[in-house]
Amino acid sequence: MKFYATTLALGFLFLFTSVSSTAIAQDKSPFIGRWDMVIQQEGKELPSWLEITKSGRSTLVGRFVYAFGSARPIAEVQVKNNGFNFTIPRQWEPGDKDLKFEGALQGTTLSGTMVYTDGKKYKWTATPAKVAPYKENIVWGAPKALFNETDLKGWSAMGDNQWIVKNGILTSPKSGANLVSDEKFLNFKLHVEFKYPEGSNSGIYLRGRHEVQIEDNRGLEPSNILFGGIYGFLTPNEMMAKPAGEWQSYDITLNGNRVSIVANGKAIITDQIIPGITGGALDSNEAEAGPLLIQGDHGPVEFRSIVITPELN
Repeated sequence: MKFYATTLALGFLFLFTSVSSTAIAQDKSPFIGRWDMVIQQEGKELPSWLEITKSGRSTLVGRFVYAFGSARPIAEVQVKNNGFNFTIPRQWEPGDKDLKFEGALQGTTLSGTMVYTDGKKYKWTATPAKVAPYKENIVWGAPKALFNETDLKGWSAMGDNQWIVKNGILTSPKSGANLVSDEKFLNFKLHVEFKYPEGSNSGIYLRGRHEVQIEDNRGLEPSNILFGGIYGFLTPNEMMAKPAGEWQSYDITLNGNRVSIVANGKAIITDQIIPGITGGALDSNEAEAGPLLIQGDHGPVEFRSIVITPELN
């Protein structure tokens, strides 16, 4: 009996030690963190984003943002032989298969492969996410109108242009190309006034990477993929969308990776951290200045005022 008790105790000790060692190993996992990702797919570099965190004692979980769509959860990141893999269901992708990822660390860079929903395999790389630093006592410069109410000067269409200026209003009468500002900005305050018809959808990408959603969502519960949300990441505390066809406004402050949004005069997001890029970003270089991007590929939208107040350098 004494021998049995000793053996049992040693067995529990071995099991506890093994679990503890695994937990410690996972706790120190070099994969944990936020990663700015680029996928080489069909001759294009697709900006993406990956976050890996620890859940409980030893399980690794995460979030992933593809070139389009919203941030999606990763149920478990499996670690094996100095590498990792995970599988996530498709979102807006074609086909009927899951997305499958494998990766490993080489120096400070993650690299690996993605099997897309059509079964094709593509390479990707990722570097530790760098963000613009938050500034405590930021000084703002003078407001500047980015839309002159006459033409598209200062803006470029990403494709066949459907944007026009009609009666002093910047108008996308139908789905088509996105519109990008020629100037780039890091920290700024932005005032925009916009209008959309029933059922339409647009958005403003801050630095070309973080989408503030514009959509006909009056009467719905707030969501991070609806009106006023940072797409897939930050949920407004109140749904402030007006009825379709009415002029509306956003006042947005971006300082480092913190954002505040006032929609139609009401604060809906206050000094919240944006975790990473959103789907449709121009690139994944989060720490750099970037342009404004107005989404024009999801339906008609109009803008009558776009005024930016950049940081005073």
